[in-house]
Amino acid sequence: MFRVGNGYDVHKLAEGRKLILGGVEIPFEKGLLGHSDADVLVHAIIDALLGACGKRDIGTLFPDTDSAYKDISSLILLERAAEEVEKSGYRMSNIDSIIVAQKPKLSPFIDNMKNNIAAAMDIEAGRINIKATTSEGLGFTGTGEGIAAYAVACLYSNEER
Repeated sequence: MFRVGNGYDVHKLAEGRKLILGGVEIPFEKGLLGHSDADVLVHAIIDALLGACGKRDIGTLFPDTDSAYKDISSLILLERAAEEVEKSGYRMSNIDSIIVAQKPKLSPFIDNMKNNIAAAMDIEAGRINIKATTSEGLGFTGTGEGIAAYAVACLYSNEER
């Protein structure tokens, strides 16, 4: 059986925070505000994975009311989500994702993001696709108030090997 899940996440940009996307610290004057490291890309991927294997969302698995997740690296959460996929009887086919941010320019960091995500999931980097775009100055991403990410995860049953 082949399954597909989609994920979306958004976080507000704020002073005094590091900007972490795909597990990469990106030089920028603001970072994303959140309970964990607020990595919107990884959060969207986690939600896509969980959806594809029939689980609830990231907030159910890793609640922001639990101090164990305060400032945690989202890559650790991704490792745990990948374990949930495996326990559910599925394996990763591929992930396609988009980061929406007016600034900063993200293309120089995408290969490192792919490698980090692949390592956290113990899969080949070629199974991960990351694109970055702007919203042409429109909406909260366009005005620099926040960053959003979308992801689609495709899984296949362990029985189909």
